[in-house]
Amino acid sequence: MVDFYYFSEMPYPDTPELDQYPSIRLTYPNKYFDRKTGSDLIRRYIDEYAYAETVGFDGLMVNEHHNTPTCMHYAANISAAALIQRTQACKILLLGNVIALWDNPVRLAEEVAMLDLMSGGRVISGFVRGIGIEQFSMNIDPGLNRERYQESHDLILKIWTQPGPFRWEGKHFQFRYVNPWCFPLQEPHPPIWVPGIGSTASIKWAAQHGYPYVSFLAPMDMAEQWFDLYRETAEHSGYTATPDNLGYMTGLFVADTEAEARKSYEHYLWRTQTSLKGPMHYYMPVGMTSRGTTSILSEGSGAKKHKPVFQMTIDDLQEAGGFVVGTPKQVTQRLKEIIQRLGIGHMLFEGQYGGLPHELTMRSIELTGKEVLPALRQELA
Repeated sequence: MVDFYYFSEMPYPDTPELDQYPSIRLTYPNKYFDRKTGSDLIRRYIDEYAYAETVGFDGLMVNEHHNTPTCMHYAANISAAALIQRTQACKILLLGNVIALWDNPVRLAEEVAMLDLMSGGRVISGFVRGIGIEQFSMNIDPGLNRERYQESHDLILKIWTQPGPFRWEGKHFQFRYVNPWCFPLQEPHPPIWVPGIGSTASIKWAAQHGYPYVSFLAPMDMAEQWFDLYRETAEHSGYTATPDNLGYMTGLFVADTEAEARKSYEHYLWRTQTSLKGPMHYYMPVGMTSRGTTSILSEGSGAKKHKPVFQMTIDDLQEAGGFVVGTPKQVTQRLKEIIQRLGIGHMLFEGQYGGLPHELTMRSIELTGKEVLPALRQELA
């Protein structure tokens, strides 16, 4: 059984004079931010999220980025808290908290536990390494990212599963009294997922822990390589990976006609071109990424070499799997092909991006929930 999640980075697309700066991320001045526009956008996006549950999505995904207009999820836990109050049954997928950035993992463990209690046990806790921009924006050495990530994970897991008080004396975190009062509702803890854009070390780490790995906006041939590595690592770790261990995120727009579908093109290209362009060291600084990694931001290799995602056209993206667009019938068929080819159990849809208008977003959510998802569930049953 495949489950389906709605996602939006809640972008702020009005970015004048962008050509004067190397990237929309990290150094694009916040003098261009308008407070009223930001308020209106965030409230609009929350409405779109809530509507996704109404029409039949299984879950809602939130993430977190910093120093960029491309994502107004500045604190994934705050976004999740807002959605918990607007929903009744769907999963709340934190994909997620950039745990290497937190100087106090105890506080983070408390927040996610509180969210799980508030939601009645609907939280999925994604642990994210982040990209270089996040490290720079929080003034943390990128070379320490992986070890901070792993130590933070270990501490949070112990907090959720072992009674306190206990002492923690690690390399990066030291606490004399670890004794938060509340545990998550789910036992032994909320499910943990790991997203990625190609780090081989992260894929192996997720597989070694049995955590589902979710590929973001990757061409299918690239995602296949990552999933094969996951399955191979799982076998070496003593278990066989199933579709429930693998997820894939793609851009999605559903319209009543092909002509209507084309209205989404420029907005999705803003997502992949404007949003992702920038100096490579902003994303993959020295010391943060393991050797042998092929990410969505670099050229593919092997028999089917492809361009980096930010250089792809709409046709390239559709062929690669990074964008699914069309009428309900067309989209249903394409998603079925992707799910069966990749052998995944989780599909995540970025259903709002760039300056895609509210009315087009809402119609796409409606058609997805009322026509595409029921057809997929029936055909994949």
